Amino acid sequence: MDKWRAVAAATGPADRAAAEDAVGLAYRTAGLAEPGRFVWVGSPRAAVTAVRLLRDAGRSVRDEVRTVPWAEERRRVHDALGPAGWTELWGRSGALLWDTTRALAERIRAGVADALAADAARTGDDSDAADAERKAARMVLLDAVLGQHDAAWLAAFDGRSDRLAGLARVARHAGWWWPFEKAVVICERPVELHRDEAGRLDRGDGPALAFPDGFALHAWRGMPVTAGFLSGLASLTPERIRTEENAELRRVMLEFYGYDRYLAESGARPVHRDETGVLWRIALADDEDVAMVEVVNSTPEPDGTHKTYWLRVPPATRTAKEGVAWTFGLDAGAYAPLRQT
Repeated sequence: MDKWRAVAAATGPADRAAAEDAVGLAYRTAGLAEPGRFVWVGSPRAAVTAVRLLRDAGRSVRDEVRTVPWAEERRRVHDALGPAGWTELWGRSGALLWDTTRALAERIRAGVADALAADAARTGDDSDAADAERKAARMVLLDAVLGQHDAAWLAAFDGRSDRLAGLARVARHAGWWWPFEKAVVICERPVELHRDEAGRLDRGDGPALAFPDGFALHAWRGMPVTAGFLSGLASLTPERIRTEENAELRRVMLEFYGYDRYLAESGARPVHRDETGVLWRIALADDEDVAMVEVVNSTPEPDGTHKTYWLRVPPATRTAKEGVAWTFGLDAGAYAPLRQT
């Protein structure tokens, strides 16, 4: 699995010669003549344009190259192993990558479609131009073979299927690709990929995903944001956070700024205090309140001081003890620690 995890996350220049050889193998395995030409592009966004500009390429052969072999090999392995065996195989292979690779592929599709829709909105006279372009771009993107981002299902067949060897080799050497009878449009891999511990796109000081032609996606803990929004995080103030109308962006601002810092600088007042700590509440327009419990570690640091921690708790929390208990999966009545550390 480490090999396929690395494939899915690989960045840097594609091995074009190896990728083209692998595409040829995939065509031959499908009973097709090898494509006569390759059109290399710098990103899936550029690929949409390249696919639209193809001439004399023939029809798409994605079904023969990818869809049919995958379905038939899955049926073969499933029948050989039985339902329980297939579930066990998938659980220790593809399932470990499925959520993150699927989410990344969908994020790329959405980002490309949004970028092309924005271009259409700037240049089109029809108010529906952006929506039409977004739908048309998604249709092209859904016709791609995902290369490295097919790593999840390819992992389940590693060493089990010669029929998928060409597809697996392309995945190790390149990004997304579009197979036609006489030509292939094929993408470079990203040059940057930044994710959080949950596998979500995440970066606060630049693009979370970037391709060599400049197409990039920005995100904070999986949430799509703009480059301009990220650049403004360094100069945040409590007032700027309060006046942000978009509730999701306001949450990003609070996470970046720090709930404790916001409380200290916005003049917030405690709503409850008991032996466990202090409950604070931040009222946000058009959004649920943010509730935090301030607790002090009873064990002193080496210098004799006691460190303060902030625990985010459900908005309806009424007491500090209820909030602390919730972090342990308990209600306030059941929370009675024998010793504090």
